[in-house]
Amino acid sequence: MVFLPVPQSIIEENVFNALKEDVGEGDITAELIPQDNISLATVISREACTFCGLDWFEETYRQIDEEILIDWCVDDGDEIEADQIICTISGSSQNIVTGERTALNFVQTLSATATLSAQYANKVSNTETKVLDTRKTIPGLRMAQKYAVSCGGCENHRLGLFDAFLIKENHINACEGIQSAVNEARFHNPELQIEVEVENMDELQQALDAKADRVLLDNFDIKALKDAVKICKKKIITEASGNITLDTIEEVAKTGVDYISTGALTKDVKAIDLSMRFD
Repeated sequence: MVFLPVPQSIIEENVFNALKEDVGEGDITAELIPQDNISLATVISREACTFCGLDWFEETYRQIDEEILIDWCVDDGDEIEADQIICTISGSSQNIVTGERTALNFVQTLSATATLSAQYANKVSNTETKVLDTRKTIPGLRMAQKYAVSCGGCENHRLGLFDAFLIKENHINACEGIQSAVNEARFHNPELQIEVEVENMDELQQALDAKADRVLLDNFDIKALKDAVKICKKKIITEASGNITLDTIEEVAKTGVDYISTGALTKDVKAIDLSMRFD
């Protein structure tokens, strides 16, 4: 499986900010432990999940203490069972406990994102439709969460407001129409993909006439999606969105849309229950 690569500089920044927030001027409770104490700790997952976050965990301890050793039993994208050992960690007792919460926070959040993404991907596995994430991510962790989405078997939509056009209702109204908005996009950045969000068949035809690259069918019911796919076949890439859940996504996929996007992958996650215990 190919995962979205996350630059090391982004991982370092994520961890630096998290440690600054948590440790601040110092871990006053860890200072109760004798400085020369050495410990071995084990990290386990209390529930089944799709694991993700190895690099963020390692970077947390690298920034705290480069002499801490981590022995991994799993890798990103692995399906793990409840009570399975994720890794063992050895080194300064003080520094292990200082990094514990930050390291586990990254893994519990990214594994949750990967796990939910895997559930959505499995729902459409018998179709040709691909599931996409959105920009509804935790602030500051967009690339991390999009990486986790790919670990779960879904795909990434645009990274931000800079790498593709997504012309929505407010853009259309401000530009006085779909054709005008698409023309402006072509003029300013002809090399970037242009996607237009439409809410009905009339707007769909306008997007086709404007020669957009892709159309987002927003809140279309199943019959309308089927009709839209027939109209768009071999003309334009189709994407369905709006009120997509685990209960509805398979039926939407069976309409033949190329993609389904849902913010649930990154915003409706429930942290995975992890535990670190000193041996």
